[in-house]
Amino acid sequence: MRAALGTVALGLVLLAAPATAQVLRVEDESGAIHYTNTPCAPLYQRLAPGACPPPPAAAPPPATAAVDRPAAPTYAREIESTATRYGVDRRLVEAVVRVESGGNPQAVSPKGALGLMQLMPARAAALGVRDVFDPRANLEGGVRHLRELLQRYAGNLTLALAAYNAGEEAVRLHGGVPPYPETQEYVRKVLALYAPAIGVSTPQPAKPPARRPSARKL
Repeated sequence: MRAALGTVALGLVLLAAPATAQVLRVEDESGAIHYTNTPCAPLYQRLAPGACPPPPAAAPPPATAAVDRPAAPTYAREIESTATRYGVDRRLVEAVVRVESGGNPQAVSPKGALGLMQLMPARAAALGVRDVFDPRANLEGGVRHLRELLQRYAGNLTLALAAYNAGEEAVRLHGGVPPYPETQEYVRKVLALYAPAIGVSTPQPAKPPARRPSARKL
């Protein structure tokens, strides 16, 4: 009986539907069979040719407002004021800070150098720097030390930078830039940053004079 009624219903739907309409069939949870020529839901079984309209495009997610993120601190004002106070070129201090710590006031080197200008604890204590991780205090000590080195080496920037990295004693023992790869690379990097800023070609670090072999007694 159900099959007969279903056949009759199907015929009525087919007669009433336009030639281009699609007839769909679905069986509900109770087992009853339904026919329709309008829904395009996937649960219907297509019995006649036709095409469902494409599903509506999903609405794009609401645009989120851009969040302004604060730029990484550069301490440009602190560098300029400290450099001016000690008579050191601001651009030189900026180059030293970039090479020493990358501008990170919390930087700690494997050898124990600390802060923006990578002061060793003993050097920081001698310079009166109580908090090496305070950017202003670190700059105060580092720029002061750099000025002292520039004065000691009569403005010879290469020797001053070598002494800043390796110590004055190492420069004295080797008569110039010590033959330490780390120190030579450090001097090269600082000069490479500083020289273009003042419009000159990058000077090459002076190599220590070659030592003559001592004479052997026969």
